[in-house]
Amino acid sequence: MTIVKPFRGLRPPKTIAAGLSCLPYDVMNRHEAAEMAKGKDYSLLHITRAEIDCPPEVNIHSETVYKKSAENYRKFKEKGWLVQDDEPRFYIYAQTMNGHTQYGIVGCAACSDYEKGIIKKHELTRPDKEEDRMIHIRTNNANLEPVFFSYKAVPEIDAIVKNIVDNQEPEYDFTSEENGFGHHFWVVWDSDTNRKLEELFATKVPCTYVADGHHRTAAAARVGLEKKANNPNHTGKEEYNFFMAVHFPDNQLQIIDYNRVVKDLNGLSTQAFLEKIEKVFEVKEMGGRAYKPSQLHEFSMYLEGKWYKLSARPGTFDDQDPIGVLDVSILSRHVLDKILDIKDLRTSKRIDFVGGIRGLEELQRRVDSGEMKVAFALFPVSMQQLINIADTGNIMPPKTTWFEPKLRSGLVIHEL
Repeated sequence: MTIVKPFRGLRPPKTIAAGLSCLPYDVMNRHEAAEMAKGKDYSLLHITRAEIDCPPEVNIHSETVYKKSAENYRKFKEKGWLVQDDEPRFYIYAQTMNGHTQYGIVGCAACSDYEKGIIKKHELTRPDKEEDRMIHIRTNNANLEPVFFSYKAVPEIDAIVKNIVDNQEPEYDFTSEENGFGHHFWVVWDSDTNRKLEELFATKVPCTYVADGHHRTAAAARVGLEKKANNPNHTGKEEYNFFMAVHFPDNQLQIIDYNRVVKDLNGLSTQAFLEKIEKVFEVKEMGGRAYKPSQLHEFSMYLEGKWYKLSARPGTFDDQDPIGVLDVSILSRHVLDKILDIKDLRTSKRIDFVGGIRGLEELQRRVDSGEMKVAFALFPVSMQQLINIADTGNIMPPKTTWFEPKLRSGLVIHEL
């Protein structure tokens, strides 16, 4: 069963929580991070994206940046911008987007669960990105940003969360200025409730699933193993054996589409490309009106000022195969690979990926600007598909899932 435990969180005072918290490190570039932190001395971006406090010529992965991160982290604690709770506790973190609220439990997952496969993943990771996060964790000796986990909903856990939310004022409650999403945060003060939650995870939750944050998860688990190997008096109870995650019940989460834009047609004329597309899909021209896929195995394509509805033909997918049923698999195998000769989505410079939160307008803009030649919008993957893939030990194609809202960093930190 699953280990999820309370911890002594390091948190900001109520008065600065909204301004200190920020988007995750990997959803912005250096310039965007600097703009977001402008005028906010206590923005966590000074720690998670410390290059904004370094000369512009400094490489973002240099020792200078990591040292600046540690220096800023120490300063935040010295100034009282981050204060540690006196006892281990769970926290409840809820997010509201477009009228929908999802409630997660912030607790520490176990590095040993990741090694044993009790924490299940659905994506491959890149060694360079893992190493960057490992250095960041080592440098600060803390999990500064939570990872996004899911689990199969447990009514007893839901009831505890509801009772706290209904009867306790949130510690933090604000709307983010970047996107208007709501963020609500409660501390689980009662010791009996904390013990009960830990017990329920241990007895009712056989496994958890990495929804978002595969690189941070892998990095945290590897740092824990490093510290274990370097400690001759290791007991298994040290704080480095655990890392911070927000655990959401699966029935509350929504996955958003993750779309593709391609720079060229692989030397094909528009007519020749469309003829090849028609062998894979039933094609219906929609004109200039943007079309959003409404069901599995349905796609939309934008090419030379026109939108097309594409319906996958029988034989292009396998509904009995956890990977073969995915629309990203259909598009990758039959269009990106066979027609456009894009073999590796991770390394090709001819393709880019656009989160569905940006809308179809962003796809159209990038094609109309001449930057890209063709765009494809997909129907989003379901949580059940994600769970099926993780349960069977399969790996999704790159850039398959987009979770929104993103977790705010800085509402609570876990020190090792």
